[in-house]
Amino acid sequence: MAKKSAIEKNKARTKLVGKYQSKRTRLKAIASDKNLSQEERFTARLKLAELPRNSAPNRVRNRCELTGRSRGYYRKFQLSRIALRELGSLGQIPGLTKSSW
Repeated sequence: MAKKSAIEKNKARTKLVGKYQSKRTRLKAIASDKNLSQEERFTARLKLAELPRNSAPNRVRNRCELTGRSRGYYRKFQLSRIALRELGSLGQIPGLTKSSW
């Protein structure tokens, strides 16, 4: 089980990403538009830098829904490898069987 503080910090980041997503995409489009003047693009970059760092989507960490583990994460199931193996062995994930030979 991951620390509660790490899980809560990640949830707060996810919330911030949703809040600033439209503003961030708009500013990025302005900053990368070659048809605009250099000053307009530079001011867009400055405004982008003023946004909270945790509002950037790449700062959100994929975590297991059950345990909060950040490593060994399967996106398809939103579970860590350990939780996936346990649930697969119990037969709680449809279509998943643990191989044995």
